[in-house]
Amino acid sequence: MLLLFDIDGTLLLRAFAEHRAALHDAVREVCGVEDPAAVHVEAAGRTDAEIARQILLRSGISAGAAEAHATDVQEAACRAYARRCPDDLSATVAPGVSELLDGLEGTGARIALLSGNYEPIAWLKLGRAGLAGHFERGQGAFGSDHVDRAALPPIARQRAGENGTPHPREQTLVIGDTPNDVACARADGVGCIAIATGPYGAEELQGADAVVADAAELAGLLQTRLAA
Repeated sequence: MLLLFDIDGTLLLRAFAEHRAALHDAVREVCGVEDPAAVHVEAAGRTDAEIARQILLRSGISAGAAEAHATDVQEAACRAYARRCPDDLSATVAPGVSELLDGLEGTGARIALLSGNYEPIAWLKLGRAGLAGHFERGQGAFGSDHVDRAALPPIARQRAGENGTPHPREQTLVIGDTPNDVACARADGVGCIAIATGPYGAEELQGADAVVADAAELAGLLQTRLAA
């Protein structure tokens, strides 16, 4: 089984302030947006690339210019986050997550990330939180792979596959905390477990195969599924 974990709102809670500021630094530096913090973009469940793109479009930057500057914005955001990221993010690890990940060791499950974060930001954030060692490098999918979150599960399955054949849909689970996590799983025809530890309640996460309240409930459900 391939388990694809979201980061913000799923593995970590309240670890987005410096990340948000880094995205604002980047669009200011690269495209001259004077006050990106004043441009409201709902970030939950979106890729960094899409968040930055929406800030630019809502600031009067053309779609063509936003696309042309996408790589520069990404690189600037990653540099800014490296400067801003706290040395220790262990306090942001969601309750029960460390125990959940420890419990998955030895089960035979493959554990990777499916995050809207640009990849360097994702690894730095998880490293400072003490969780990076649980996840396979070179696997999963990130906001630096595609602007559209719905495109990420197929990328992750391709990376996890063998001999050019993607990892099977029926052996893949997306685990996240937003309707966009559910939607991206459904777009690829893979399973999804939603966890109501982010900004959305259980009633807003319907459409997943299951909705759990927290990491402890998620751990029990995963152990049952992996044992089946």
